[in-house]
Order: sequence, then structure tokens, then C-alpha cells
Amino acid sequence: MDNPRNPAGIPFRVALPPGLDERSAAVLREIVEQYVETGEPVGSRTLSRRLPMNLSPATIRNVMADLTDAGLLFAPHTSAGRLPTDQGLRLFVDGLLHFGELAEEEREAITAALAASGRSLEDTLAEASSMLSGLSQAAGLVLAPKSEGTIRHIEFVPLGPGRALVVLVNADGHVENRVVETPPGLPPSALQQASNYLNARLSGRSLAELRRIVAEETAANRTELDALSAQVVEAGLATWTGEGRAGSLIVRGQARLLSDVTQIERLAAIQMLFERLEAQETMLRLLELAEQSEGVRIFIGAESGLFGTSGVSMVVAPARSDGGRIVGAIGVIGPTRINYGRIIPVVDYTARVIGRLLG
Repeated sequence: MDNPRNPAGIPFRVALPPGLDERSAAVLREIVEQYVETGEPVGSRTLSRRLPMNLSPATIRNVMADLTDAGLLFAPHTSAGRLPTDQGLRLFVDGLLHFGELAEEEREAITAALAASGRSLEDTLAEASSMLSGLSQAAGLVLAPKSEGTIRHIEFVPLGPGRALVVLVNADGHVENRVVETPPGLPPSALQQASNYLNARLSGRSLAELRRIVAEETAANRTELDALSAQVVEAGLATWTGEGRAGSLIVRGQARLLSDVTQIERLAAIQMLFERLEAQETMLRLLELAEQSEGVRIFIGAESGLFGTSGVSMVVAPARSDGGRIVGAIGVIGPTRINYGRIIPVVDYTARVIGRLLG
């Protein structure tokens, strides 16, 4: 990243609680890095071999005890080793994390993957989510807020009994598709009538404006649509402009969140996480978090207010247009031992690319 910042908006720097020195920082950093790599507790003998400074196991044990007393480490079960707490991870991310820039070939690969022509906006966002999941070995998420721009064209295409494809072309040329259910026995002429009716009323209007006009005409019985065509129109508009809809949240790679889960209580927490990801309020909260962010933000455990569970981290960044307007949010959700140094620059750059595409 060009100017990495922590959630408070302050450039990253070493910042230790009172009473903890650079030796403590080195021990904490090594424990967190080993935790990210293996997920296993780290003992004093392992640390004595890996630390760049010459410290005896006894000295390291004393430092680990101080870090434990400070709430930065804990001992799982009866293990002699230590793991970082959420507070310890937060300190590491804010002040001790070393991360690199993306290589130029990586930037080019991300840009090329997302800029492929001939596909819908939704397919592009799905590709971004899948790509983030693959690069991070966690779940990738992409949120595009509800479009408030003008619409160029709407078309209903039959897919078979009971289903139709709604094709929406935005004024900027982006194409979005949704599948809707249609009434039994609906003839193709009804889909064409619904298309003609809506397109005759577009005239540079947004979806919200179009829906208001249709509602007014329906209430006054001025739509000149038969009952079946009217149902198609309502279903098509509701697909994008339903009450309370925050936009499109696309999540890929959820199964990766289950890869390290061995305990029943952790499985229940992950299942609850899946349910929250499908909730409308989650999308609204993600947009709020994006609006409050200048760059990448890292949330550990329950810090975001989205997930009331420990053991999960979220890295999220706003996608901004060239004019600075927030047009979405990009992120990764995974176990707290995700590779922060790798994921932060990936999320940051992907958010920039998506911002240009959506903006």
C-alpha cells in the first residue's frame, strides 16, 4: 500500500503498552508470525532458536509471562507454549506487522482478471470475490451498493417454465442479470409487453424513479398491462429495488473458514457467521465501515460489530471511484491466523481496481 494506516488513521509504527520494551516486541512478533504460519502454540525453546537476538529460554519465559499478564498472550490448555490473544493480534497488526508491496506482475494479473470484457458487472464482482478467496485462502467478499444511476434498457428473457432473466443495462454500459420467477402459464408476449412498458418510461430515470412511476400508475389503473405482465414488471423491479436492499454482497470461499475447525463450538460460531453474511444489515454495516475508512481496515474478533465471535478476522477496504465516491467495499474474512502481511496489499489494490470499474 502507498500509505498503510491502522483503524485510527495513524501510520503504522511500533507502539507498545507501558512496561514492554523492544525485546517484548520481538517475542510477540515471532509468536504471532509462527501462529499465522502453523496455528500452533510457540514455546520458549523454539523462540530462542528463531529470535534474531541472543536470549536464553529462561529469559524468554519471563518475557512471555509479562506479555501474558498484559493480556497479549495466553496458554491454551496445559501447553507450555503461548498463542496471541485478540488484543495481541491487534497490537501486532497496528504496530509490528511487516508487509510488502505487490509485485508488478501481481498487479497486472489482478487488473487483467477483473477488466475482462464481455461479461456482466455481477460476474466481474463474483470473479473479484473468488480471486480474493484464492489469494488469501479465506473467504472473499465484494459489496456493490444499490445503483442509483440512470438505466438505459431493461429486457425480460424467457428461461423456461416459471423463470425469466431480467437484463438491465446501466447508462454507463454495465450489464446486470437477475433470474425471477414468473406466473404459471405466462406467454412470451407478456414478457415483451413488460419490457416495452418499462423501456417506454425509462427516459434517463433511475430504478428508484422508475419504480415510483410504476407504483403511481398501478394505483391509478393507468398501466395498460394485463395481470400477468403487471406481475412480471413488479418482480423485475423488486429484484433490484426491494425494500431495505443495500446492494449486492457476493461471498466466495466460505468453505475455507471450516478448514481449521475441529471443535463443535467453533463450528457453531462459523455457521452463525454464515447466517450473518446473508443478512441485509450486514451489507449496510459493511458500507458504513467502508465510508469510515480512508484505506484498509483490519477487524479482529468482534471489533467490527458484525460478528460476535472470536477467532475470526476481517480485512476490508472501500472501493472508491476516481472522484473519491465510495462505490462498494472489498474484503476478506478468515481465521485470525490469516496472513495479514500478504492480504492487506491484495485487498488494497483490488479495491482500487474495483473502484475504477464501478465508478
